[in-house]
Amino acid sequence: MNSKQSYRSKAKIYGDILSVIEEEVKCRPTKILYRANLSHDRLTKYLNDLLENDLIEKVENGDYSYYYLTDRGRSFLWEFRRFERFAKAFGITL
Repeated sequence: MNSKQSYRSKAKIYGDILSVIEEEVKCRPTKILYRANLSHDRLTKYLNDLLENDLIEKVENGDYSYYYLTDRGRSFLWEFRRFERFAKAFGITL
Protein backbone atom coordinates (compact mmCIF):
# COMPACT_ATOMS: atom_id res chain seq x y z
CA MET A 1 0.00 0.00 0.00
CA ASN A 2 1.36 3.41 -0.95
CA SER A 3 1.36 5.87 1.95
CA LYS A 4 1.94 8.85 -0.35
CA GLN A 5 -1.27 10.87 -0.62
CA SER A 6 -2.05 12.95 -3.67
CA TYR A 7 -3.41 16.45 -3.15
CA ARG A 8 -5.23 18.63 -5.65
CA SER A 9 -3.68 21.91 -6.64
CA LYS A 10 -5.60 25.15 -6.16
CA ALA A 11 -6.01 25.38 -9.95
CA LYS A 12 -7.45 21.84 -10.07
CA ILE A 13 -9.94 22.71 -7.31
CA TYR A 14 -11.00 25.85 -9.20
CA GLY A 15 -11.42 23.70 -12.31
CA ASP A 16 -13.50 21.15 -10.40
CA ILE A 17 -15.79 23.84 -8.97
CA LEU A 18 -16.25 25.52 -12.35
CA SER A 19 -16.95 22.16 -14.00
CA VAL A 20 -19.71 21.38 -11.50
CA ILE A 21 -21.31 24.78 -12.08
CA GLU A 22 -21.02 24.35 -15.85
CA GLU A 23 -22.70 20.94 -15.75
CA GLU A 24 -25.54 22.11 -13.51
CA VAL A 25 -26.00 25.49 -15.27
CA LYS A 26 -27.36 27.04 -12.05
CA CYS A 27 -25.89 25.45 -9.01
CA ARG A 28 -26.51 25.59 -5.28
CA PRO A 29 -23.53 25.54 -2.91
CA THR A 30 -24.43 22.12 -1.45
CA LYS A 31 -24.20 20.50 -4.88
CA ILE A 32 -20.77 22.09 -5.44
CA LEU A 33 -19.62 21.02 -1.98
CA TYR A 34 -20.41 17.35 -2.58
CA ARG A 35 -19.39 17.09 -6.23
CA ALA A 36 -16.12 19.00 -5.82
CA ASN A 37 -15.38 17.10 -2.58
CA LEU A 38 -14.65 20.12 -0.38
CA SER A 39 -15.34 21.11 3.20
CA HIS A 40 -17.72 24.01 3.78
CA ASP A 41 -14.89 26.35 4.87
CA ARG A 42 -12.74 25.57 1.86
CA LEU A 43 -15.70 25.86 -0.51
CA THR A 44 -16.57 29.29 0.89
CA LYS A 45 -13.00 30.48 0.40
CA TYR A 46 -12.77 29.20 -3.18
CA LEU A 47 -16.20 30.56 -4.14
CA ASN A 48 -15.17 33.99 -2.82
CA ASP A 49 -11.95 33.82 -4.89
CA LEU A 50 -13.93 32.90 -8.01
CA LEU A 51 -16.45 35.69 -7.37
CA GLU A 52 -13.67 38.26 -6.86
CA ASN A 53 -12.10 37.23 -10.16
CA ASP A 54 -15.45 37.43 -12.00
CA LEU A 55 -15.36 33.75 -12.95
CA ILE A 56 -18.74 33.02 -11.36
CA GLU A 57 -21.82 35.03 -10.46
CA LYS A 58 -23.93 34.60 -7.33
CA VAL A 59 -27.68 35.14 -7.59
CA GLU A 60 -29.91 35.27 -4.52
CA ASN A 61 -33.43 33.91 -4.96
CA GLY A 62 -35.39 34.05 -1.73
CA ASP A 63 -33.66 31.82 0.81
CA TYR A 64 -31.40 30.22 -1.80
CA SER A 65 -28.18 31.20 -3.53
CA TYR A 66 -27.26 29.97 -6.99
CA TYR A 67 -23.96 30.18 -8.83
CA TYR A 68 -23.54 30.62 -12.56
CA LEU A 69 -20.47 30.70 -14.78
CA THR A 70 -19.62 34.05 -16.30
CA ASP A 71 -18.18 34.32 -19.81
CA ARG A 72 -14.81 34.86 -18.16
CA GLY A 73 -15.36 31.67 -16.13
CA ARG A 74 -16.15 29.69 -19.28
CA SER A 75 -12.98 30.99 -20.91
CA PHE A 76 -10.92 30.09 -17.84
CA LEU A 77 -12.39 26.59 -17.74
CA TRP A 78 -11.75 26.04 -21.46
CA GLU A 79 -8.12 27.17 -21.13
CA PHE A 80 -7.64 25.15 -17.94
CA ARG A 81 -8.87 21.97 -19.61
CA ARG A 82 -6.63 22.67 -22.59
CA PHE A 83 -3.61 23.10 -20.31
CA GLU A 84 -4.57 19.98 -18.34
CA ARG A 85 -4.53 17.93 -21.57
CA PHE A 86 -1.18 19.48 -22.53
CA ALA A 87 0.36 18.66 -19.14
CA LYS A 88 -1.02 15.12 -19.24
CA ALA A 89 0.67 14.55 -22.61
CA PHE A 90 3.98 15.14 -20.81
CA GLY A 91 3.07 12.94 -17.84
CA ILE A 92 2.30 15.85 -15.49
CA THR A 93 -0.83 15.83 -13.37
CA LEU A 94 -2.28 18.99 -11.89
